[in-house]
Amino acid sequence: MSLERVHPELIPVLDAFPSDLINLGDITGTRRAFDQMAAVAGSAAAAAEGVDMHDHCINTPGADHPLNIRLYRPTVRVANPLPVLLWMHGGGYVLGNLDQDDVTLQDQVKRLACAIVSVDYRLAPEHPHPAPLEDCYRALRWVYDSAGKLGLDRSRIAVGGASAGGGLAAGLALLARDRAEIKIAFQLLIYPMVDDRNTLPASSIHPDTFIWSRNSNRLAWRAYLGAEPGSPEISPYAAPARAPDLSRLPPAYIPVGELDLFLSENIDYARRLIAAGVPAELHVYPGAFHGFDGFAPDASISQRFRADRDAALLRAFSARG
Repeated sequence: MSLERVHPELIPVLDAFPSDLINLGDITGTRRAFDQMAAVAGSAAAAAEGVDMHDHCINTPGADHPLNIRLYRPTVRVANPLPVLLWMHGGGYVLGNLDQDDVTLQDQVKRLACAIVSVDYRLAPEHPHPAPLEDCYRALRWVYDSAGKLGLDRSRIAVGGASAGGGLAAGLALLARDRAEIKIAFQLLIYPMVDDRNTLPASSIHPDTFIWSRNSNRLAWRAYLGAEPGSPEISPYAAPARAPDLSRLPPAYIPVGELDLFLSENIDYARRLIAAGVPAELHVYPGAFHGFDGFAPDASISQRFRADRDAALLRAFSARG
């Protein structure tokens, strides 16, 4: 893909991005590199003011493992219960941890005066679907059950995530709808990874994309599904684009870059939500590639992305269903 299509402020990111940083043929080594990056970001976030950050361990009766989550909330207490965003980090279902989004999530807490709960879900391939999604549902259950003592508003629970985290958020919305135990108010699906069938090899017809390649996408889906992507038996909770019925889901906000591998599947998912009667807002950012807002946070297009994202969350938290 030609650099001519890339937003000018994002080109330095591509010039500096190590070509071998994402190597899903060596998931262990790639995790190590990403965890080191997250540790640096986490240490920078530790000094943030105005936000309380506490780690909790969920020990659900009958579960075979504890689940770690991180709760962010404003330091200044308010009289009314806080809306809450349940957040799933990105990483292709195989990478990532609680530290990587500390800066972003603390910033959102200060901007929106909300609470955020980040989920340390298990990773594939050691823990393929449905393990990561069930971890997210456990966290959702914890938020719902603990809302009263934590000062959270259980009628204003949003789910969200970026990339694979967006895919988990979409899958969680489907799962919560079908289990009918907890009502989710909103879906924040940031360039979500929702369709395992988008794994064609790079070619002149299907050009490769920046940062997240077609090969990485295929390997990540294979690890998460524990099966070959594109197989007929794939669960829609794993790949939400497979769901035959998208009705009765919470309203959704879907931002994606024009040069993102997930552009077509995100447009199609938004279209299908709208066709099913679900309010959905789609934003496409010209010249932007996968993860652009995180790699170039100071770029004007990233600043616009954050303003649009937070405005959507504010509207959702202000709505009363």
